[in-house]
Amino acid sequence: MQARPGTDAATGRYPPAVWRLMIERAPRTGAWNMALDEATMDAVAEGVAPPTLRFYAWEPPCLSLGKRQPLDGIDLARCRFDGIDVVRRATGGFAILHTDELTYSIATRPDDPRADGAILDAYQKLSQGLMAGLRLLGATPEMSPVVPGGVHNASAACFEMPSAYEIVMGGRKLIGSAQARPAGRVLQHGSLPLTGDIARLVPYLAYEDEEERAALAEHLRERATTISAALGRAVSFDEAAEAMARGFAEALDLTFEPGGPSAAEMLAAEARLAEKMVVG
Repeated sequence: MQARPGTDAATGRYPPAVWRLMIERAPRTGAWNMALDEATMDAVAEGVAPPTLRFYAWEPPCLSLGKRQPLDGIDLARCRFDGIDVVRRATGGFAILHTDELTYSIATRPDDPRADGAILDAYQKLSQGLMAGLRLLGATPEMSPVVPGGVHNASAACFEMPSAYEIVMGGRKLIGSAQARPAGRVLQHGSLPLTGDIARLVPYLAYEDEEERAALAEHLRERATTISAALGRAVSFDEAAEAMARGFAEALDLTFEPGGPSAAEMLAAEARLAEKMVVG
């Protein structure tokens, strides 16, 4: 069997590494979550923090937009009326409504064997941790294949269809991820919906035709799912975080040291808050 890229040719394993593990059970605002992801990414790149796996939640519910996603596809007035925050991610992709989910982020460096190479190579390697964690929950996940030419004619909804190496179960998208690789940095984050209606994003997208809006909602329910629906049982934030951390440790040959953000990371995140917020 051919060894995975970045692994030892004889054992097929990565060199052991120690990463920081942040499990944040108290939900935070979308602006804070995005700002801390970026502050952590910078701290890791500067060598003042170890590579980090972070799990977190959101309050209030928040719509996150891809770095270059246009605003004309979003109903900002409806978001304001319903108290939905809207923020910008450092990564690409389309809109995600964050609520009742486990969000993960990974901050490491581009020379890390678990994230080196082209962006799709890094996706494929890091997704092994997601796959292993889902199996520990009792799921039977698969990685969506690479489709030449990518996705076309998609709506503003990120979960409309899986991209290359994203995680599906029973043909339905389960974990959506996005990655940014600014100079000397790697940030990958993504969402595992725990429960609820996977189409609840749709009211916050801009559509003049209500039939078209209803059709997208039905399409999302057919193409994506939550982990509780996929397994037929409730899965809590704590259960999902524990399983995913174990999956990353096993799949990527990691030892985790639990910790939190440093004072410098907290200050750096606070300095970014205003620039992350679109509506809130």
